[in-house]
Amino acid sequence: MRNWLVLLCPCAVGVVLHLWLLLLSCPAGGPGKQHPAGLLAFFPHWKPKHYDVIVGVLSARHNEELRNVIRSTWVRHLKQHPGLSQRVLVKFIIGARGCDVPLEDREDPYSCRLLNITSPVLNQEIEAFTLPEDDTSMLSEDRIVSVHFKVLYPIVITSLGVFYNAKDVGFQRNITVKLYQAEQEEALFSARFSPPSCGVQVNRLWYKPVEQFILPESFEGTIVWESQDLQGLVSKNLHKVTVNDGGGVFRITTAGEGSLPYEFTQGVEGIAGGFIYTIQEGEALLQSLQSRPERIMHHVNKLKEEDALLKDESNTYEDIVFVDVVDTYRNVPAKLLYFYRWTVESASFNVLLKTDDDCYIDLEAVFNRIKLKNLGRPNTWWGNFRLNWAVDRTGKWQELEYPSPAYPAFACGSGYVISKDIVEWLASNSERLKIYQGEDVSMGIWMAAIGPKRYQDNLWLCEKTCESGMLSSPQYSPQELTDLWRIKELCGDPCKCEES
Repeated sequence: MRNWLVLLCPCAVGVVLHLWLLLLSCPAGGPGKQHPAGLLAFFPHWKPKHYDVIVGVLSARHNEELRNVIRSTWVRHLKQHPGLSQRVLVKFIIGARGCDVPLEDREDPYSCRLLNITSPVLNQEIEAFTLPEDDTSMLSEDRIVSVHFKVLYPIVITSLGVFYNAKDVGFQRNITVKLYQAEQEEALFSARFSPPSCGVQVNRLWYKPVEQFILPESFEGTIVWESQDLQGLVSKNLHKVTVNDGGGVFRITTAGEGSLPYEFTQGVEGIAGGFIYTIQEGEALLQSLQSRPERIMHHVNKLKEEDALLKDESNTYEDIVFVDVVDTYRNVPAKLLYFYRWTVESASFNVLLKTDDDCYIDLEAVFNRIKLKNLGRPNTWWGNFRLNWAVDRTGKWQELEYPSPAYPAFACGSGYVISKDIVEWLASNSERLKIYQGEDVSMGIWMAAIGPKRYQDNLWLCEKTCESGMLSSPQYSPQELTDLWRIKELCGDPCKCEES
């Protein structure tokens, strides 16, 4: 019996040691595999290694070159530093899955939504909106009605129109229709309807030809119908209007308030007319749709190769946390929440520093400032904050979910530090926190709920520039990051070397 115990003891010790090392060093099994809840659930009396700072670096799957530059610059310096090497844990945050839709087949480069154009209507004019045959248009009290739309494939607008009221003999009213590019106050073109000539009547609308105007892919615009007469407009609720999108070449996004500056946003969620358009370069669209299956198959094979490369990279450096999301820009806030959960489950720490893989970071300066300003206290958020930042309704930073015209205070994404208790609150509420368009503004909205103590510091730079003593600076290429660190190591200042 004793002999068996002698043999089993080393095995048991080996198993325990292996599990302990796994807990400390392995964020995930590789792309597509989520990190387990944590071995602490099985061994609650064990404590993971403690770090003063955990650094989370948001990184896209394909940005291996940027990650390698970071490993060879400030991370290498950190590991060689006698006072900091054991006090900091650096992890890259990467989505476990790539988008399975090729870039040219997406609605936009920031999401993974398929550009779902089916059976496009080619070589003919299309009425954008029509009414049911049994529907009677009614005069409303609204004097301004607008509808906001997004173009998914180029179209050519040839006519603008307004609904008419069969009870109004001769259509004796004055109406102006204008088309605006989103967030621009000057109309691209317009048409005026006034007695006695209103244009051509088609399908319960009066239309007037306009100079043909091409609206390119990703164009976001607003059509505004405005009555100059006191009796208002003939308008219909959008739910009673048929949208003829030509097979999916444009989409209605919003109507009414929020589409234009305030002076143009009176009215209801309705529509007072329409437009006639054609699809531009229809043959090219058909060819693209026909070649899509082959393109998707090739893309899926490339994703498999990418998964294999990421797995090798993770096994080599052991510094990647794969989080359970599709790796796109729109999912960056979710990536961050998953990482907060991972840090709470897998490590012990005082503060967390978040940054991006295209940012210069001076961790030694961060440590010195934490000590100088006592910034390791609970309920602390340290960064460079944007105040009263206007909500964008179009483009890369399009926000359609947050109703306010301005965001709460949020820190620049190049770098900020939050205390452990804030990370724990975010982790415990991660499944209930609403995701907004960007991780920096999402963080500001989430933090508005708990009101942390904000410490403003202009040395977390918001724009790509170089300043002596800076803690971070964003939007650099791999070569630029390499050059910044080379100059810093040579002269102590990444921005310049003093001439002797």
